[in-house]
Amino acid sequence: MSTTRPLLVFLTSAILCFAADPAWKSKPVPDWTIEDAKQVLTDSPWAASVTPTLTKAVNRQRGRGLNAGGISIGLPGIGMGGGRGRGGYPGGQPPPPPQEDSPQADAPVLHLRWESALPIRDGELKAREVNAPDVDENSYAIAVYGVPTRYLSGDPKHLASQLKGLAAIRRDGQKDLKPTSVEILERDDGPVVIYSFSRKTEIRRADRRVEFSAEIGRLQFTHAFYTEDMTWQGKLEL
Repeated sequence: MSTTRPLLVFLTSAILCFAADPAWKSKPVPDWTIEDAKQVLTDSPWAASVTPTLTKAVNRQRGRGLNAGGISIGLPGIGMGGGRGRGGYPGGQPPPPPQEDSPQADAPVLHLRWESALPIRDGELKAREVNAPDVDENSYAIAVYGVPTRYLSGDPKHLASQLKGLAAIRRDGQKDLKPTSVEILERDDGPVVIYSFSRKTEIRRADRRVEFSAEIGRLQFTHAFYTEDMTWQGKLEL
């Protein structure tokens, strides 16, 4: 019994460790199934789902003097003076602003891909994603899928310029990497936002934790990628 029990424990641990590895990890790319490819694209060291923080909407009417001079806007029968207190409001106080969406309201789930990484490119090819974004070989590229179109309204070039200033790749003890460009790709299944970062600043395996953060409208999110896990066929793939 004293010999059998440790052996069973060892075998059980070995089986569990083996089972924890996804199937695609032990296969050459030509042997990947479509299911393998989809897992690489959705749940792998290069891909993840994140739920952003939904920040509070800004009331664009505040601070613009709409009630200046005691004149109320959109409130019939309430004007200057009239014994209603300051600004013509009962009790001298304006009514509360309209109820805004709460930061705790439901936020969309976003899907991130390290788009320039070879396993992602292979996975898209295997999954027959013919509309996969083009990637400059001189850039690291991170794509954000699943952004509702209401957060990307307006002129695409102006919006891309705004998003560029609200994103970064962070590494411990090093200067943040800022995007060299941002592209909003319109697709039938929804827009894709692609952030490109120059490879002139090399991300190394020794960096260990690589954190991508961005803001898209009211959506704020951060996700950490780990270089130790992003090694593919003996090479760091970014």
